[in-house]
Amino acid sequence: MSNKVLKFGAFISPVHSPHEDPNQALHRDVELVQWMEQIGFDEAWMGEHHSTGWEYVASPEVFLAYAAAKTSRIRLGTGVVSLPYHHPFNVAERMVLLDHLARGRVMLGMGPGALPYDAYMYGLESTDLRPMMERSLAAIMPLLRGETVTMKTPHWELREARLQLLPYTQPCFEVAVTSMISPSGAKLAGRHGASMLSLNVGHSAAQNALKANWDIAQEEAGKHGQVCRRTDWRLVSPMHVAETRDQARKEVREGLARWVYYNMKINALDVVPESAKNVDDYIDALTDSGFAVIGTPDDAIAQIERLWDASGGFGTFLLWANDWADREATRRSYHLIATEVANRYRGYMPALHQAEKDALILFDRLGDQTKAAIGKATEDFYAQREKEQVAKGAA
Repeated sequence: MSNKVLKFGAFISPVHSPHEDPNQALHRDVELVQWMEQIGFDEAWMGEHHSTGWEYVASPEVFLAYAAAKTSRIRLGTGVVSLPYHHPFNVAERMVLLDHLARGRVMLGMGPGALPYDAYMYGLESTDLRPMMERSLAAIMPLLRGETVTMKTPHWELREARLQLLPYTQPCFEVAVTSMISPSGAKLAGRHGASMLSLNVGHSAAQNALKANWDIAQEEAGKHGQVCRRTDWRLVSPMHVAETRDQARKEVREGLARWVYYNMKINALDVVPESAKNVDDYIDALTDSGFAVIGTPDDAIAQIERLWDASGGFGTFLLWANDWADREATRRSYHLIATEVANRYRGYMPALHQAEKDALILFDRLGDQTKAAIGKATEDFYAQREKEQVAKGAA
């Protein structure tokens, strides 16, 4: 039993094939969040995208408001709001409203925007996005603290702007910034005392950057009088598990092929090498590189342990949600992770295991006492009955 304590959740882009009914896919995402809450997951994050036909949640806040009404415990995060596409005042207001509607279960995840097609439609260049995000974040954080902000940039302006409704969560809900290989996200997180959402961490290059980015966040936090906590650090990686590796491979074959096509040909994310030509090659490449787990709960545990060692420790593991398998196999995978993986990292589990060990140690000495007590109680009962019968006969 591990002495590491972790929370578990899912980072839902979402990625759905444009050849399936989007209405069905969206409601399946809601159902997944409900299922996660039912089996003990801690968090669910929903993304924002505006193009490609595969990732079509344009407003994570709207999705999460709907999901909040259908759940009661699980925490809900924007994963992420793409700041360059919004006026910062609108972002702050919408999240405060969502925080009130969900009664404190929300988290604001922010990023620069992942798809170049989105930026193109907004009339922006990809090189514009990170500077725009930095300026927006510099406005959003004081707004959430209830401060008055006057600020002008080439893309928006704030004039003595102040929120009329402050967060339900006091002093504020958690704010997180995406971080990949470059240090830009870590620097921003440290500057504002925000959490880090580290994406695609199974990839070797990302794993190599984890400790460096954490050090950058800590250094930047020190410069600005902020604090970054490892318990607020989230690492994101895809997994699908089954009872056996062969079963897991069988379950993901069709959906994985579509996912690889999207990421390689449209999303420009090199998830497998060009030399991989078929599904078996894809699976081998993803698992051999450590990018993903397609296997058993033990494989999932091994991946988390590798990430722990590579990072030096973190607080939450998020599954990068996918449509690799059908609905039932996906639900079963999440259930196996909840019961066979997440429970290994629950801080209250070791006490139960120790209590079991104590009972086994004492069994040889105390185990016969229960039988003896039952035997004595039975013997006393019949002895008392016999006395009563004798007394009754004598009378």
